[in-house]
Amino acid sequence: MAMVSDWEHLVSIAPSDPRAKEMNRLSEKDDLDKPVKRKKRRSTSHLKMVPETLELREAVKAAAEKYVEPLDKSRPFLKGELEHHSRTLLEQMELPQKFLGFAMVLIGNFFWRRQFLAVPFERRLLLLPHCLKHAEGCPAEYDEFGLDCETCGACSIADYKVKAEKLGYKVLVAEGSPVVLKIIIAGYVDGILGVACLNVLEKAIDKVLIAGVPSYAVPLHSGDCKNTKLDEAWIWEVLEQYEPLPEPTTASYLPLMRSANDLFEDRFEEYLPRQRSGNDKSGPLAFTETEAYQFLQHGGKRFRPFVTLAAYYALHPEASEQMLVTNTEKWEIPISVGRVAMAIEAFHKASLVHDDIQDEDQYRYGNDTLHRQYGIGQAINIGDYLIGLGYRLLALGRDELDAAIVADIQGKMAEAHLKLSDGQGAEMAWSSGDASALTPIEALQIYALKTSPAFEAALYAGVRMAGAIEQYAELISNYCRQVGVGFQILNDLNDWRGDGHNKLVAGQDAAALRPTVLLALALQEAKGDQKSHLEAALDPKANPEVRVKTLQRLYRELGVFEKAEKLVERSRWRAQDLADEVKSDDFRQLLHFLVETILEDSAEDKSEPEPQSEVMVSLNVTSSN
Repeated sequence: MAMVSDWEHLVSIAPSDPRAKEMNRLSEKDDLDKPVKRKKRRSTSHLKMVPETLELREAVKAAAEKYVEPLDKSRPFLKGELEHHSRTLLEQMELPQKFLGFAMVLIGNFFWRRQFLAVPFERRLLLLPHCLKHAEGCPAEYDEFGLDCETCGACSIADYKVKAEKLGYKVLVAEGSPVVLKIIIAGYVDGILGVACLNVLEKAIDKVLIAGVPSYAVPLHSGDCKNTKLDEAWIWEVLEQYEPLPEPTTASYLPLMRSANDLFEDRFEEYLPRQRSGNDKSGPLAFTETEAYQFLQHGGKRFRPFVTLAAYYALHPEASEQMLVTNTEKWEIPISVGRVAMAIEAFHKASLVHDDIQDEDQYRYGNDTLHRQYGIGQAINIGDYLIGLGYRLLALGRDELDAAIVADIQGKMAEAHLKLSDGQGAEMAWSSGDASALTPIEALQIYALKTSPAFEAALYAGVRMAGAIEQYAELISNYCRQVGVGFQILNDLNDWRGDGHNKLVAGQDAAALRPTVLLALALQEAKGDQKSHLEAALDPKANPEVRVKTLQRLYRELGVFEKAEKLVERSRWRAQDLADEVKSDDFRQLLHFLVETILEDSAEDKSEPEPQSEVMVSLNVTSSN
């Protein structure tokens, strides 16, 4: 069971240790199929059917409204809870499980309906899908947020758009939740009325609803993007309604997300005053500070600062009371607490600059990496400067925080840096050695060192600022090890899909021969001709494009993608079990929320991720230009 149940101890076990050899023996193929405590997440494509008749859809809708009425609405559902309620509803109605996704949407609707209707029109977003547009001769063009729709009258989009904009809505014609969540966190809107197919709505549930955003969704009858239909009356019955509430009823992470975002927006230079560049950001003396501030301030999801703030507010004796109050405004974060959260991001950004150099990556946040823009020397220096900014931010915190708290957090940051360097060094050492010698245990060791410490530092910092850390220290370490490793395995899988918000090129890790658990699993399973083809692909002289195609084929044949997803599932279950042990309701809820958010995989087909077309455009990922 080493790969799954004992890998939390692997960091301290060297590959040459006899225990590692025993673990390697126990991590053979059969171990991946052994049952564990929690139920496996299965593919949900067969559970996303919309009832065929309006009569049945209306019946499920009425039953969902009645079902939700007595439920506790003090906090948002986690996805597993929502699924449980939806299955129960279908059982009560004696309906098949193929309508599960539809039931989940409707239960979510009536959970949030009253709070959505209390959002003023000018603070609402109407989200419409591309597939409602009139494809032939559509005059609208796309901008960074989606379709810039014109009121030409050629499709039903204009009907909703005109009425909604007259009421004060923002209207967006786009698919998917990332851009929507970005708009919400930026503070433009507080509630969403969305129209989409069940595939898109499932992703929205993962990213938007569990964050506590009042939303109401109208499902399309099919997801084929052709001849799309919907129950239009379902839109009109909420579009024009506004019913203020004396006070909100459901706690939300949205204010904290906005506060974390605001640290790097309006209040950035208040928390981190410039020392050299000031108003003049040009010239040699201002270069390093200007570029470091630019990289720190822009790009990324600012998730680690949110983790720090959320942990602080969940456990602080006085601040935790605010978690029970729902509002959509940003909170006033104590400046020292905010600076510690910013320091976490500064250390993280520094590691990204250096990691991009070491991995010879081309893109970061949709732009050329810093070393491609300014050269390796300047990029190293900017990364070093970001480390210095992190320590400066921590030191500034001593004005409000106890010196012992600052010292403990600095110690945890130093420990995280050491582990990260150990993991990165191990990765580079492997890359320069025998590529065929990587075992799954060694890959997971590297992951535990490279990824988990950043999550641990962020969570630890918030808990430590809230008070005593003793009762949570071991739990935080074990929990973050599970979350960090699971996150890195998901990152491996996503490398085959491409990442439009980050590196842009799919198959990049495979082309550059980086040690991943996917490769380790393939090496463990391959026999005969498959092993010969794998070894040929791992030859440093092999063509990167051929390598990517070969590895993709072998990963499919050997079931590597499925095995990797099972490992992610084990990480989820383990982290959830650890969260269940926490007595504090607010902190336990936060830990479950982080599992849902960090280890959420919204890919439709998890078993066979496809490289995007960009992978064949330019695979010169090992060049340093």
